Amino acid sequence: MHSMVNIAVRAARKAGDVITRSLDKMGSINVTKKGPNDFVTEVDKAAEEAIIYTIGKSYPDHSFLSEEAGEIINKDPNSLWIIDPLDGTTNFIHGLPQYCVSIAFQKNGVIEHGVIYHPLTQDLFTASRGQGAQLNGKRIRVSKQAKLEGALISANLPRDAKYLDGYCNSMKELHDKVAGVRRSGSTALDLAYLAAGYIDAFWTTHLQPWDMAAATLIIREAGGAVTDLEGGVNFMERRNLIAANPKLIKSVIQLIRQ
Repeated sequence: MHSMVNIAVRAARKAGDVITRSLDKMGSINVTKKGPNDFVTEVDKAAEEAIIYTIGKSYPDHSFLSEEAGEIINKDPNSLWIIDPLDGTTNFIHGLPQYCVSIAFQKNGVIEHGVIYHPLTQDLFTASRGQGAQLNGKRIRVSKQAKLEGALISANLPRDAKYLDGYCNSMKELHDKVAGVRRSGSTALDLAYLAAGYIDAFWTTHLQPWDMAAATLIIREAGGAVTDLEGGVNFMERRNLIAANPKLIKSVIQLIRQ
């Protein structure tokens, strides 16, 4: 495992410890609103601090982009850690055990390493560019599902209600063509599960870089394909994506665009 991945794993585990230690005091955790139905807790912030501190000890010149702290530009702006300390905060608040820590390292605009950690199951997804993807140290691959029929697909509801009609139309198109559609509430974890072959395809809109930076590398290193909704490769800029195995991606793109 690359030394930078080792540091990211250490940081993710420390954040996971912060999260799991908080579970026995959920009733007293401070929760604030960032926007309509968009929440942040003191646990998000403490987990974020643990990650930044742990990485910063080894790489003091590196910069950070994190969900809660925003941009932290240090001496080396081209070495950037992209962090979501608790992806699935709403699930966490409600006690639904579907959330994770996501950490990616980007060098000169290219994602080089990614780590996703589920603190409750202790499942650890890792990848380095060109080196494959692993779950708990074992190589993973995307599914071999070649047709929509029989495929299990995950999709996130859009936060903005003005996009809901289009989403519902997509659901109608998919309903009789696939085995099922799921929504977990944690984008990074859904994408990690796709990399491991647990689900066959995923799509969503209105993402932030920390939602997808680590996960998209893990998917590609597991043999999967990631595009924007137009079928291009600008998903980080467009902040929407479709992901699937290479056999299924064209069918999903075509159906969603319709």
